Amino acid sequence: MEISENSEQHKDDAFREIIASCRSLSKYETNIKSALPQILSAIVAASFHIVIGISLAYSAILIPQLEQPGSDVPITKAQSSWIASIIVIMVPIGSLVAGVMMEFLGRLNTIKLAAVPCVAGWVAIALANNFTWIMVGRVLTGFACALGTSPAIVYITEVARPDMRGSLISSGPTLASLGMVIAYAKGAFMDWRLVSWICIIYTIVPVLLIQLFVPESPVWLVSKGRIEDAARSLRFLYKKYPQPEHTDQTLSEMHLNALLKERETKMAEAQKNVNRHGQQQSKLRGFLKPTGYKPMIILFWFFLIQQFSGIYITLFFAVTFIQDVGTEVNAFTASIFVGLTRFSMSLLNAWLLKRFPRRQLVMVSTTGMAICMFVSGLFTLWIKEGTTTLTWIPVVGLLLYVCASMIGLLTIPWTMTAELFPTDIRGIAHSISYSMANLLMFFAVQSYRTITDLLGGAYAVQWMFAVVSVIGFFFALFFLPETHGKSLAEIEAFFAGKSQPQRVPTEPAAKPSVTEHLIRSPSREAKLREVELMLKNKNGA
Repeated sequence: MEISENSEQHKDDAFREIIASCRSLSKYETNIKSALPQILSAIVAASFHIVIGISLAYSAILIPQLEQPGSDVPITKAQSSWIASIIVIMVPIGSLVAGVMMEFLGRLNTIKLAAVPCVAGWVAIALANNFTWIMVGRVLTGFACALGTSPAIVYITEVARPDMRGSLISSGPTLASLGMVIAYAKGAFMDWRLVSWICIIYTIVPVLLIQLFVPESPVWLVSKGRIEDAARSLRFLYKKYPQPEHTDQTLSEMHLNALLKERETKMAEAQKNVNRHGQQQSKLRGFLKPTGYKPMIILFWFFLIQQFSGIYITLFFAVTFIQDVGTEVNAFTASIFVGLTRFSMSLLNAWLLKRFPRRQLVMVSTTGMAICMFVSGLFTLWIKEGTTTLTWIPVVGLLLYVCASMIGLLTIPWTMTAELFPTDIRGIAHSISYSMANLLMFFAVQSYRTITDLLGGAYAVQWMFAVVSVIGFFFALFFLPETHGKSLAEIEAFFAGKSQPQRVPTEPAAKPSVTEHLIRSPSREAKLREVELMLKNKNGA
């Protein structure tokens, strides 16, 4: 008995030492300095989003200049709608091509190739002498935007450590917002052709930075059997981390082994999913289940409300929209503040999504948007009737409206495209919902001029935005599922109409020793303090 107790004591002493090592490593894992290579790689990979933001906002500065008297490329209102919206219709096509390319060529090589149609598009716009060539340039830049977006997000997901993944993924939209600010600022002081030439620089520089400083995703390299390249990539990404004690392996080797094991598991799973004819089983039945069609229906209405609440219409027609309200404020200058507001709020958005429930954010967002658009529309009507001199209020209303939209309605629908679907159809469901959202965006942006004419002016359009925002509030209140703080399994169970099964022990289990408890623990991080408490209680007993 005494020998057994001594043996157990020696084991507990050994595990105390391991716990100390784990605590040391945990300290570095939450240290920003240790993650600098990952942060650098993620931000550089996402830097192509700057030119994406410029491309999206470019129509806001291009259309007013083309509509000015004496323009060398005169356009009609119908043509202006096509200039603004055509870039959106290219996103589903570009996304599908990007999905194939980044699997065969790699995440970073796909971003580099996106620069080719992007540069060609900017050259076509800069040299355009008619509407057709401007459209060609917009098509090419729109295709490049889609081609460069998805690989960057996938790359960040694969290289960032879990506690920083959300923040680093949000760096893409944040840099896109910075690109919008750049577009609005340059459009206020430069001719649209000069802006096009300058945008070539914003396209090429990210590619050069990626080539010089960023390693390819080790996950993709392992999937292609390039083990040595994956090892080099991991050594770069984890070079700032301390090496774990009690093992001869380096941290990068441990990650490489984990990736290899994951690859083998996925290959085994893929083999199981292949039928006797050598074709992968159809995923169609996944969409016929409540866990497939219910999220798709919710997302359709969610994106429909998002688009016709005016969020993206005010982005693509920022200068024109401000001119239509009749303000005396310079529309180009005001558009810069719109861009700065979006950029500032995008920095705050990552914290809001982490801190507050999704439904509450959407309800607060839609409430603010409705109030701002109603007041702005009211003063726009009074300006039109000549009963007020407060022409700056619609501009302030627009800025506050942008702030409110960034709280929830602009960002959360995109977040939910990956959260709501079960694992077996998540990839294809995300692509379908993403394409659906962009098609709705196309119709919303395309119809702006038509809606303005039908409703009788800018004030009525703003009131329409307010009404749609109110509908969005009640949609969030009654139909939108809450995903904040819930696991993917819990979300799937919600749509399936099931509750999470609770495991009830059939017989009382013997109290495990500290050694057994630590061995059985699936997560060192989650159980570390619990094990230490057990050691303390044991010694005190």
